[in-house]
Amino acid sequence: MTMGRTNPTYRDALRAIEDRWADFRRALRRRDQPRFDRLFEYAREHADASGLLNHQNPLLPALLSIDLEQEARLDDHEERLEELERALEQREASHEREHHQDGATE
Repeated sequence: MTMGRTNPTYRDALRAIEDRWADFRRALRRRDQPRFDRLFEYAREHADASGLLNHQNPLLPALLSIDLEQEARLDDHEERLEELERALEQREASHEREHHQDGATE
């Protein structure tokens, strides 16, 4: 006799949620459909942790997983913005030094 899993896995539950939202997805504007799909990709990325939680409402860990991924994206964007701001400040400072040097040689 083999031991089979009688309870659906979290990934099964997540697929069921996605299936239930299929009509909503179809009704979205075409540009928003890939964004919708991305949210479920985010939820799947944390399916192992969500499955361990074994929450009675699988949508809640999915939403928290989505929040985690969006938080990571925000962190990445903030880091990139800081890098760009530093580079711009350095460029402006360099330009300012060159401008002062040009004025001193006249």
